[in-house]
Amino acid sequence: MSIILIRRNIIILIAQLLFLCSCGTQHLVVVSQQDTAIPVKGKVAEIVERGTILIGTTGDYRPLSFCEADGTYWGFGIEMANEIAKRIGVGAEFRKTSWPTLTADVLAEPQKFDLAIGGITITDARRKTMLMSEGYLANGKTILCRASEADRYKSLADIDKSEVRVMVNPGGLNEKFANENLTHAVIIVHPKNEEIPSLIAEGEADVMITEITEAPYYVQTDTRLAAPLLNAPFNHGEIGVLMQKGQEDLLQLVNATIRQMKADGSLRKLHEKYGLVYAF
Repeated sequence: MSIILIRRNIIILIAQLLFLCSCGTQHLVVVSQQDTAIPVKGKVAEIVERGTILIGTTGDYRPLSFCEADGTYWGFGIEMANEIAKRIGVGAEFRKTSWPTLTADVLAEPQKFDLAIGGITITDARRKTMLMSEGYLANGKTILCRASEADRYKSLADIDKSEVRVMVNPGGLNEKFANENLTHAVIIVHPKNEEIPSLIAEGEADVMITEITEAPYYVQTDTRLAAPLLNAPFNHGEIGVLMQKGQEDLLQLVNATIRQMKADGSLRKLHEKYGLVYAF
């Protein structure tokens, strides 16, 4: 029997066979406060045997998931992924996906990665075809604009005007929100999400549709930008972990990790590190 013991801040991974029983080989994960036993089979057993969990992430969404020129990934979501890997007792390998290809990449056969993380909003549409974890970060649509024009935008109606140029990245919920809610504004689709804030600051467009998770980072790092509606998002949601159906064992383990991080305070500390609002 192989046993992974996962408690508050320690992980004991026993990867060798301890003993054999007549009923065959069995794996157990014991998680956190209540020491709840979670059978390790299916996808989790595959990950344990591989020794690495494969993480799909866009790498274009500061401060949740960003890939530097040298291939180094950092961000809130990256730390969440590393924590999931740590509590399983394996390493984490990050693989690039994109917002337009996210669903196809998650559903691909053979699988490109075990789960996707980093700014992925929980939606009913995604839950129809894939598995989504419990939320670990509050979210909502807001805008970035030039600081010199912050007083210009007090509502969605102020943005939805023919003279306002709105820039979004393709294939994600930002583009979907813009198309559904802005019928008069000029919508510009730019392929690289991470470039849009600078383009707004330089006057290539007037407004970026973004999230309350992303906007504060750019306001703090570029004084040319403002997020005047940050405290009044257009909608509310939560960000979670996305994976294929049929991986309920991995979903159970990810949810147990999220619950444990909420209980032991480590999730709140992670929010504080990145200047994000803790809403759990």
